[in-house]
Amino acid sequence: MKRALLKNKNFTLLLAGNAVSLLGSNMQQFALSLYVLAVTGSATVFSAMLSISILPRILMTPFAGVFGDWFDRKKSIVLMDTINGVLIGAYAVYFYMNGSLSIPSIYLLVVLLEITEIFFGSAMAAVTPSIVKKEELFDANSLKSIVSNLFSMLSPMIAAGLYGVLGMQGILLLNSVSFFLSAFSETFIEVPALHKKPQKVSLEYFWKDFKEGLSIMKDLKIVRNIIGLGMILNFSLGALFSVGLFYILREVLSASDVELGIFSSLLSLSMVLTPLLLAGFAKKVDLGKLLIYSFFAVSLVILSMGFIVSDGLFGRKMIFLLLMGLSFIIGVFVSMANISLGTLFDTLVPKQAMGRVGTVMGLMMTIIQPVGQVLMGIGMDTLKPQYPILVAGAIMAIGVLYYKKPFLAKVEVKAAS
Repeated sequence: MKRALLKNKNFTLLLAGNAVSLLGSNMQQFALSLYVLAVTGSATVFSAMLSISILPRILMTPFAGVFGDWFDRKKSIVLMDTINGVLIGAYAVYFYMNGSLSIPSIYLLVVLLEITEIFFGSAMAAVTPSIVKKEELFDANSLKSIVSNLFSMLSPMIAAGLYGVLGMQGILLLNSVSFFLSAFSETFIEVPALHKKPQKVSLEYFWKDFKEGLSIMKDLKIVRNIIGLGMILNFSLGALFSVGLFYILREVLSASDVELGIFSSLLSLSMVLTPLLLAGFAKKVDLGKLLIYSFFAVSLVILSMGFIVSDGLFGRKMIFLLLMGLSFIIGVFVSMANISLGTLFDTLVPKQAMGRVGTVMGLMMTIIQPVGQVLMGIGMDTLKPQYPILVAGAIMAIGVLYYKKPFLAKVEVKAAS
């Protein structure tokens, strides 16, 4: 990666602020999961907490996308992080005064944080391509991937230790401080004013600009295909790792908690190491081809997993080791695919429309994942474990073949070396 990118004050401040708030958010999510399970002992209540965030995303995405392109993006991200800091701080005070959090109040917190996240993501969509040179976008997305995956890997371990010492109240307080620190660092970022606020904020102008964002996706086939491939990735991989492999490891292989932890950490580790070790090679490959080849490789690995868990082929220990190795390989290719997707998005979508296009893309990827998880769960309950996994791999392979053409064509999707 180019060292000059780290000398970019705006990008470094953005990365640092995101890292702090990401650590706090992941710690809080982990701690809330422990808290809800400890208080209720109910898997239903726990799963409801995880899934309830889909509702505000469905309802608020059109508004967030338009507003993200209308208003000053720097002020928007600072405001959203400040609101998060105040909101979570208020919950810390509420916990202190009442000694606990009620389940309805936790649901409300999850919904409110999801709303601010939607508006934050909409404003943030165009920030990186606005402060980073086009030829440095691949490096920028690689660094963002490293930070995201590193803190996703470390935060549960840190949260587990701090939760035992500080409790839920302490975790809330730390996360509140993390958002205030993030907002403070973002005030020093210089973001070009590329937003396009209408002369009058009205429903008429809202629908006009929302439809304009949809027309951009309609006109740019490669952008539609990016969304399609992203949906397939979430549908297949989200179901595979959150339901399919977890079920096989726990119920079929009777994996211990330690083995499950090692399995999860190894996947995260692969997604941290990949940008560090392979970014130089990946930049020499056409972005479209890199994306398609990565997706197709993932589909082949998933199909291999299906055959590995078939009855009688391997022993329990060998299956566990093979699944770990193949999951590591999936992490490598998924990391490359995600970086390619992000860079293609930053390169092809007009900056003035990134909020609208980005939020719609995020919505489509979000709502498809629970569908895959439910279908995977049904498949695991009614069929032999290898069949749902083989179907997931086949769906991804067919999707890649269906969407591949514009990515393999010679269009302007190359990352400069």
